[in-house]
Amino acid sequence: MRIEDYALIGDMQSAALVGRDGSIDWLCLPRFDSPSCFTALLGSERNGHWWLGPTGRRAATRRRYRPDTLILESEWDTPTGTVRVIDFMPPRDRNPDVVRIVEGVSGTVQMSTQLRVRFDYGRIVPWVRRTNGHLQAIGGPDSIWLHSPVPLKGGDYAHRATFTVKEGERLPFVFTWHPSHQPMPPRIHAETQLAETEAMWAEWVAKCTYEGPYREAVVRSLITLKGLIYDPTGGIVAAPTTSIPEDLGGVRNWDYRYCWLRDATMTLDALINSGYLDEAAAWRSWLLRAIAGRPQDLQIMYGVAGERRLPEMQLDWLDGYEDSRPVRIGNQAVKQLQLDVYGEVMSCLFVSRTSGLAADDRAWAIQRQLLDYVAEHWDEPDEGLWEVRGPRRHFTHSKVMCWVALDRAVQYVERFGRTGPVERWRELRDAVHAEICEKGFDARRNTFTQSYGSPDVDAALLLMPLVGFLPIDDPRVTGTVAAVEKELMSDGFVLRYPVAEDNDVDGLPGGEGAFLACSFWLVEVMAMQGRKEEARQLFERLLALRNDVGLLAEEYDPRYARMVGNFPQAFSHVPLVHAARALSEPG
Repeated sequence: MRIEDYALIGDMQSAALVGRDGSIDWLCLPRFDSPSCFTALLGSERNGHWWLGPTGRRAATRRRYRPDTLILESEWDTPTGTVRVIDFMPPRDRNPDVVRIVEGVSGTVQMSTQLRVRFDYGRIVPWVRRTNGHLQAIGGPDSIWLHSPVPLKGGDYAHRATFTVKEGERLPFVFTWHPSHQPMPPRIHAETQLAETEAMWAEWVAKCTYEGPYREAVVRSLITLKGLIYDPTGGIVAAPTTSIPEDLGGVRNWDYRYCWLRDATMTLDALINSGYLDEAAAWRSWLLRAIAGRPQDLQIMYGVAGERRLPEMQLDWLDGYEDSRPVRIGNQAVKQLQLDVYGEVMSCLFVSRTSGLAADDRAWAIQRQLLDYVAEHWDEPDEGLWEVRGPRRHFTHSKVMCWVALDRAVQYVERFGRTGPVERWRELRDAVHAEICEKGFDARRNTFTQSYGSPDVDAALLLMPLVGFLPIDDPRVTGTVAAVEKELMSDGFVLRYPVAEDNDVDGLPGGEGAFLACSFWLVEVMAMQGRKEEARQLFERLLALRNDVGLLAEEYDPRYARMVGNFPQAFSHVPLVHAARALSEPG
């Protein structure tokens, strides 16, 4: 099944992907970064899945989210009637649950289900027993219970059932995870949880301040971003999946179930600007815990609770999504130096403060330590925004974000009365700006370049006017935008940097699709330039790439007209929100 055939359900602690055919093919419990118990997405059904639909297995006739929720409704029209399956994960302060309610809409429909639980990323076949009519599966530290009015029969290391549902009938299936050493957790009432979950989402969405012409797309993106927040700590994952390839059949397969500081800060910018300050407060608390210690030990990413060790491993028993191997868990990019994250963190905290988040003396103390580090290391090469797995370089975008860190520090002093060596920060800010304009700019071609001395442009350069490094009408910005459009556009979308099939410019073989965030950045820049009609046309082309329930992956590959990369991707939905706002501004 294609990645765009999936919908997301979640409880702000983990998430599941539900296919058009009614199969849950990916679910990690109890956290986003826990081992999966359904792993068919990266292998086969033998690696675990839970299918539920009309007998004969077919794609749903239609599906949708209940308005302003993360509750999925899939409907099948059959020769004998219509049936609906309602899928959701109730927000929890208890054990995680997946609830599936089968509802007869009209006539009578024969339904079937197949459940294969495989713990530890599809590797462990559990021991299954029936207790008081309910199924329990145990494997190592994991245990699940399935409560259902429909009895399932075991065979061939799976459990199956066939049953009928009539118009007006509702049959609940509740799948609950808990630690295997603990007794069976209390059962939940599916219908009560459905009503409470719907009410929770309605209350949350009601806080949204965006009222522009693209409200449906913006709200769906905000709900998706909210679904990627790990509620107990405030951490924000980049995506709920691992190893969905950037290049189909290739090796660009990464684990995104962690909290990148960059992705998280951009996510919060979108939420804050849409009226959601509570998430900013929770993330700031998570950040202060995660980065506590020496500033030189700052990592670009952490686990959802602030874990620092994220060792990368390859799972050789999985064939990979469409034979894209290796399947990886963990991410060795955690060891990289990416200087831009300091600017992202400073900028996000500044936006939070200007939006009304209360001052925090401990946060400012840590910010000053980060600034000391920037002051000493801004002129070093790094791996950059795109986490190049090759030699370090003097990436222009990284230097720009060091400038942002210093600029926001100066503004903290000027606007909020914070104390610090502001004159030193001003002088260094100006020195960084001057060096970038000298070494990162190709005067002959009138464009900034990816790194000092490089002939290439980079889509990240589009962020320069967005962060205030130069005004939108500066000739150097105009030239850079023109160069990006000329050199990085592919089938009307923006690549992040030049990558050809036969080279390894970024340290890896193979090509990739258009990085969707980059195209949204171009929309925002075009709008700022007054090119509103061009920007609107590109934005609506991007919206058309969303799947039927409004979700986006990391990239779109025009070669195959396919989404690629981990899914759904915060880094795609965040700039969608910003671009919609830019298009909604008067002028």
